[in-house]
This record gives sequence, C-alpha cells and structure tokens, in this order.
Amino acid sequence: MWQVRPARLDDLQQILELANAQKGRLSSTLPKIEETLARKLQHSQTSFADKTDANTPRRLIFVLENIDTGQLAGTAGIDSRAGNGQPFYNYRRDNLIHASHELNVSRRVEVLYPSHALTDLTLLCAFTLQPELRETSAFELLSRARMMFIASHREWFTNRTVVEIQGIQHEDGSVPFWDSLGRHFFNMDFETADQYSGQLSKTFIAELMPPNPVYVTLLSTDAQAALGEAHPLTQPNYSLLQREGFQPGCYVDIFDGGPVLEVRTDSLKTLVTSQCKTLHGSETPDGETCLISAGEGADFRCLLTPVAETLADEVKVPVSTWHALNRNAGDPVRISPL
Repeated sequence: MWQVRPARLDDLQQILELANAQKGRLSSTLPKIEETLARKLQHSQTSFADKTDANTPRRLIFVLENIDTGQLAGTAGIDSRAGNGQPFYNYRRDNLIHASHELNVSRRVEVLYPSHALTDLTLLCAFTLQPELRETSAFELLSRARMMFIASHREWFTNRTVVEIQGIQHEDGSVPFWDSLGRHFFNMDFETADQYSGQLSKTFIAELMPPNPVYVTLLSTDAQAALGEAHPLTQPNYSLLQREGFQPGCYVDIFDGGPVLEVRTDSLKTLVTSQCKTLHGSETPDGETCLISAGEGADFRCLLTPVAETLADEVKVPVSTWHALNRNAGDPVRISPL
C-alpha cells in the first residue's frame, strides 16, 4: 500500500537517490547536493510543525512511501509563497506593434518581459517519481495528495496556485531556449544554472539576466518552437494538472521556456469535490476507490482506499486504512473521488 506523508530529515538519503535518478524534472527540481537538500528537509519539517501564523512562507515536501517496505518512490512539494521571501522570476509573453505610417507597414512582434509578478503565489514543485509508477494510481495519489493537504489547510495558501512544467530538452541534454538565450548571459550549461536556482539566492538571476524585453524573433528557430512547450515526459503530469483546473497563462520558465500553469486555488477539482466525513470500519474492501486523508501538519497522511458511504456524514473503509492513517472510529477524514 502506498501513502503520501510529510518528508522527514531521516528520508534524506532516499530522496537524494530519487533526485539524482531523475532524467527530467516534472516540475521544479529538488537539489542534488546532500547539504542543500538537508536544509530543505529541515525547513519542510519546521513548516509542517509551525501552526502559529498562517501567512508564514512554508516549503512543504511530501514523499510517496510503500507502507510495507518503507521504501520511497517519489516526492512532491508545495511552496505556500513562491520565492519564499525572494523574487520568483519568469518571462511574461506579450506583443509589441511596430508600425510605419509612411511605409504603410505594421507588424506584431512577440517579446518576453522579465517578471516576478508570480512572487508569493502558491507554487506546486519538487515532483519526482520512479518511472515505472508514472502510469499507475500511485502517480495520481502523489500529485493530488498536495491538493488534499491544501483543502485541509486552506488558510496556509494563497488564492492562486501556479506550477512550472519542464520545457523541451533533447536527449543530449541541450535545451533550445536556454542555449539561445540564457547561456549567453550566465556562461554555464542549463543543468548547472537550474541547480543553482534551487540552491542559491535568486538575486543571481536578476544580476545576470537582461533586464530589457527579449524579441522572440531573435531567438533560434528551435528556441522559438520550444517556447511554452512541455517536455514529452511531463505529459501525464500536465494532463492531470489540467484535470485539476490548471491552464497555461502568459508566463514561461525563465530557464527552459516551459509553460507555467495557473489556477484559482478554490477552483481546484480536488478542493471542489472533496468532502469531510466521519470514519467508520468496513469488514470487506468493497466500494469506490477514493483519495482519503487525515491529520494536520506533520501528522498528515493520504492514501487510496475503497470507500463505502453510509450515512450522509460517514464513510466505511477497511481497518487497514485506519491503521495507515493512524485514525480511529469517529475521527474526521477527507475523501475525494479519483
């Protein structure tokens, strides 16, 4: 049985292995350096435990765990405030009109504006999963468990939620958008710059990226074609997020040009369809398979279980689900259909 729970510091080595095994990032990256990752896990533990101020910027990391073996197979994160007190940079796509009345010429030209307008919005990030699980129910459990957490801790999060999706990257590691634009200003390869963005202060982006609009027509043909396009490996994640209500807006990732998806937090499918119920036992594992979650902060758990609804405010689930959630009869739980 799989469960999603908050990451702990003693998960460090398993998460480090997951981060280093990833060929492509499905959303924002996890750092691949042990010391940096340890700091993020410590910050995450503190964020889950802090119940004093709902407006505190929190960096929350969850893990997908095999309850029977203790093995971790994936991670997923939420930053309650994108940037965590620093600017969160993207490019904003827009158009300029260049016209000459004398020549009777008018042309619409696409430009990219450096922007940090998405700073302080809630950000889904740090999604990694073992490849063999990408087409299983564990994939949906890991991704949507974050929405179940948001539903149960709504006051921690903002009215809009965003997620960066990995852009086009070729098999040889080259990234058309980066190679055509960012490399000229950073003087480093894409992988190095992307890892720096997860390890260092974001001021290096503002210091090195051109502050003026970038004319898309001046980029390479490959870079123009890649702008706003998602990496093929991210298609299952992209589709799931679209089912949740996310849609691409006018922003793209500042490094690889991948799409940034946006949604009104209260419109998320999981928030709309989830319901609070009272837990009761069931002798047989019959019923509709649903997401079920319970617990606050560091005690949060989410898994898939057969659910048999009885009275309006009660659900029956197998006793094994009770044990996994560490709940008893009469305790509150949240359920959402797949």
